[in-house]
Amino acid sequence: MKKINQKVNILLALGIMITLSSCVPLQSWLEETFSGPQQLETPLLATLQIIVAVVMVIGLLSLAIPIMPGLTIIWLAALIYGLLTGLNTTSGIILAILTFLMVVGNFTDNLLMGAKARKKGASWLAILAASIAAIAGSILMPPFGGFIAALIVLFTIETVRLNDWRKAFESTREMALGCGCAFFVRFGIGLAMIGLWLTWLWLTDQWLL
Repeated sequence: MKKINQKVNILLALGIMITLSSCVPLQSWLEETFSGPQQLETPLLATLQIIVAVVMVIGLLSLAIPIMPGLTIIWLAALIYGLLTGLNTTSGIILAILTFLMVVGNFTDNLLMGAKARKKGASWLAILAASIAAIAGSILMPPFGGFIAALIVLFTIETVRLNDWRKAFESTREMALGCGCAFFVRFGIGLAMIGLWLTWLWLTDQWLL
């Protein structure tokens, strides 16, 4: 699941760069972008901020669907806003923090699910197989196929390994709880990212919402 999200991120970033470079010379675009905030007309800037805010809220809500890269959507909205309005030291630092939070958040569910299962004695082989099943299930049966496939694979492997379905069920239950905890963690990170973007607007005197 995460490998797919990473590939999507790369393709989207390349698409943005290609589109922008086809419209204006790349060197002049880079100079304009990193020379500081651009003076957009108030109606245009307000419209842009509303669109970005709506996209961020959609990204936040999409975190309820395992396959949706909600944090990446929020980050891309902030990135595009920065590219269109220009970046200075303040907005550049905030964008860097947003990037860090996005990367950390995108690995949270796998880490928490694996840690919870391991806590109940699940083998690393079962956890790895469950992770692979989560990726395949997300592709073949979105949006919840990956989650279901991971639990089934973990339960099956642990039942065979331990010859005890009760212990296998405990590990599977812990993995499911880890997924639930990961959602709340990622949701909190998403809220923090949106809050940082709003802080960006306020600190750079672009607040119009």
